[in-house]
Amino acid sequence: MTEFITQNVELTPRRIVAELDRYIIGQGAAKRAVAIALRNRWRRLMVPDPMRDEISPKNIIMIGPTGVGKTEIARRLARMTRSPFIKVEASKYTEVGYVGRDVESMIRELMDLAVNMVQEEEKESLSQKAGEAAEERLLNLLLPGGRPAPTETEKPEGAREKLRALLHEGRLDDREVELETRESGGLPVARIFTGMGLEDMEKNLNEVMSQFFPKKTQVRRMKVKEAWSVLSAEEASRLVDMDKVTSEAKIRVEQHGLVFIDELDKVAGRENRSGPDVSREGVQRDLLPLVEGSTVPTKYGPVKTDHILFIAAGAFHVAKPSDLIPELQGRFPIRVELAPLTKADFVRILTEPENALTSQYHALLATEEVELDFSPEAVEVLAELACQVNEKNENIGARRLATIMEKLLDEVSFEAPDIKPAKISVTPDYVRDKLKDLVDNTDLTRYIL
Repeated sequence: MTEFITQNVELTPRRIVAELDRYIIGQGAAKRAVAIALRNRWRRLMVPDPMRDEISPKNIIMIGPTGVGKTEIARRLARMTRSPFIKVEASKYTEVGYVGRDVESMIRELMDLAVNMVQEEEKESLSQKAGEAAEERLLNLLLPGGRPAPTETEKPEGAREKLRALLHEGRLDDREVELETRESGGLPVARIFTGMGLEDMEKNLNEVMSQFFPKKTQVRRMKVKEAWSVLSAEEASRLVDMDKVTSEAKIRVEQHGLVFIDELDKVAGRENRSGPDVSREGVQRDLLPLVEGSTVPTKYGPVKTDHILFIAAGAFHVAKPSDLIPELQGRFPIRVELAPLTKADFVRILTEPENALTSQYHALLATEEVELDFSPEAVEVLAELACQVNEKNENIGARRLATIMEKLLDEVSFEAPDIKPAKISVTPDYVRDKLKDLVDNTDLTRYIL
């Protein structure tokens, strides 16, 4: 917890919004809402203990069409704070009594992600120590048949140090050694066919069963450079204290976890529905205890959800937030509406963010010595075409740009290895020539763009 406070003390709402602006165009209201929610988590940790536990997170509902930045805002928020983050779709869950996934599985998955995150951080922090241990094991492999061998007047330690120097200089990288490694797989698999709520049982049972069967090993011949990497990974895994990892992961999930629930509008049903809609309200009622605060059993122990931040999202074209059960509505007090994207937004999305599509394709083709030069006018045409296709078909927001860019540069991407070095100027005429037929033909547009 101390590490989280130290890392996030400088993440003021203004700085959070500025960071989100680097990757996401527009949607200022949504950015402000998540920035305040994130800062309030830091503020809660600074509050004295008696009051700290009484302060619950202010969960958020983002309302807006697909492709306007809802998921990206939540994902960037999690990366910014190194918080455990999971994105789930509400429509994939069913209420108790129906076949499907139960809502508690999202917390179990979040805990799995947190354990993996902390474990990788621990391995990185122990990389130097693991490398030293791997080096000693590698020298043990090299010495029995390696050269130089100790002479009658030379101590074994001297030969080992000579070999160590050669190893550091890279002069032994191509020498082969025999390394005993564990085989992956080979364990008995227990297939379990159950109703919903037990989808993790198969994985957990296989993990338990693996402890009762000896792990198979095999001897592999590999070069010293590869063996060093394998041994370093083994030593890092051996040095990691899993009890410490699990404890830290649990703290991160309970205090800093972030769950993004997409398609919440798909379960905004009421009791008078029938057929496939029958479990919608049941999903909401199953979700309610998680959002209110409950304890979920996981293979790492019980996890409390009281202070996990839930961000829900949905287009809400047919259903409305008011169609959710009142109890669930009350647990999402902050609601922000994201605006549909315009042509001007598309122009900015193509050029301004650090991960802009034009920059991505420029970097990709630069690896083939092909330089792409997008003129400002060409970008305007691309934005206009994307708007037209979204109007004629399903509006998928900024995701349409990725499809159009792929079709635009299909030929160049295929021919790049054969035409390098080259410079391709993407002009308005170039864009219209490559995409005109696709955009004008309604049938082609529907199936291709």
